[in-house]
Amino acid sequence: MNNSLQHLVAFIAEHNGINDKSQLSRLVAEKFVLTTDRSVFYCADFAVRFSSAAKPSFSNTVLSLSNLKKFDDRPFVVCLVTPTTNHCFLANTTLLKKISHSSLDLRENNIKGSFNGSDILREFEGIQNTPANLERLFQIHAPIGFDGNLVRLVEATNNISPSGVKFTVSGEARMTILESPRRAIQFVNSPEATELKRDLDQKVERYKTEILLAALIDNVNVRGRIIEYLIAGEDEKLRQQLVAALKEGNKGIPQFKTENALGDYQRIFDAFHTETDVKTKIMILNSNPKAYNIDKILEFLALNKSVFMFYFVGVEPTKIVDTVLVSMFQEKLLKSTILLRHWAGRNSRGVTQFEGKTINSLILKPELQIDEASALQFLEKIIAL
Repeated sequence: MNNSLQHLVAFIAEHNGINDKSQLSRLVAEKFVLTTDRSVFYCADFAVRFSSAAKPSFSNTVLSLSNLKKFDDRPFVVCLVTPTTNHCFLANTTLLKKISHSSLDLRENNIKGSFNGSDILREFEGIQNTPANLERLFQIHAPIGFDGNLVRLVEATNNISPSGVKFTVSGEARMTILESPRRAIQFVNSPEATELKRDLDQKVERYKTEILLAALIDNVNVRGRIIEYLIAGEDEKLRQQLVAALKEGNKGIPQFKTENALGDYQRIFDAFHTETDVKTKIMILNSNPKAYNIDKILEFLALNKSVFMFYFVGVEPTKIVDTVLVSMFQEKLLKSTILLRHWAGRNSRGVTQFEGKTINSLILKPELQIDEASALQFLEKIIAL
């Protein structure tokens, strides 16, 4: 857990039994030199909202969604003061079931309504929403962010028909999908894999100065999109605009959206049709990179010759540590794949993330091996979702 968040929950626990949210909020604000925004106390490292109830299950209105949006880029903690214990829950948008109060007009372009204590998940994908897990849960939330959760919250709140389409796996598609681990094994041991890695490494070398400048950007989603576009973007004019903006101290970075495609970089060889997703890993930060949309990966793997790869770029403040090109089925990577099923809408199998420490390990010591049996078991599991 980051030090500030760890100190916050420890300090709050020291005052169990205070049974006075006003007094506790004053003590916390003084201890951590927090700024107040209405009912929210915040600093650069976290934000906290205090509530009180007779027991840990509470239905009080906590905060408006529009106000939560301001703080959703850092751990947002709800501290519930009960007579004997102060309970801390993470309440970033990934941890919300829905928006309850005055939310009938909630839409993607109309942020309305508030969430109640009962809307905060007490468990997320098997992880208890308790002080010991706040940092881990926030690492899951960070790459999804407010925008990534808004569509789901609109759907869950107002029962609006989801826009996604769940991929139907036919008998023929299933056979091709289940052949994909063997295709991946053939590819990672082929000259084509060496060529693909060399191609991407040359792009990193060409833009290494700009990559290091972009790595200083705090917003994880903006930072990732810029670096990934520098390496794999197709619009050279936009790339040069990004290069110029970065050299001017991040001034005038153009607004752009990357295509919501499966991979960032496509290479078609005679025997393999490859899609590669480019991911940046800031080595000194604990973070869980986004992986892929499960329906999109199944749809791609149902194509003949399809091979899906990840290209990880390890970055420290003053240097690019190394790069690694690995299959989605690489043994360690597969074990660290987190399935976010609860987060999915009704027409989706969900999305995935990777545990950041595994990415660090692969960058520092590249390993390519694939356990075909484990990969097949994983594919059967996600097909069945």
